[in-house]
Amino acid sequence: MADTEKNSRGILVVDDELFFRGLLSDMLKQAGYDVIAQATNGEEAVAKFSEFSPALVMMDVYMPVMGGIEATRKIIGLDPSAKILICSGTGFDQDIDAALSAGAKGVVYKPFYDDEVLESVRKTLAD
Repeated sequence: MADTEKNSRGILVVDDELFFRGLLSDMLKQAGYDVIAQATNGEEAVAKFSEFSPALVMMDVYMPVMGGIEATRKIIGLDPSAKILICSGTGFDQDIDAALSAGAKGVVYKPFYDDEVLESVRKTLAD
């Protein structure tokens, strides 16, 4: 596969908390997805998106260095067809609206429930 082609099941998991990165990565792997990279902040997410061209990015909203909303804007700037799901532990409507306006395709909420997360992943990858 050429570097510019998207890995059809490859996912980049972005969260500053190791616990949530591991939980989400394990859930996705058990469902048959390939977690091709992880990042701890938005700046790393943008760099790893450029390097790996994942089919999907699972992006936390609140992170140090660069948050998920700004990282979503930058990734969409690099690739307008990028598929990003925002992961949020809060229900702040303005943050969710900002993430969707930045180009995120949807939101999954913490705590993660396998069925909800995997349905969102399937739906987003199919769109």
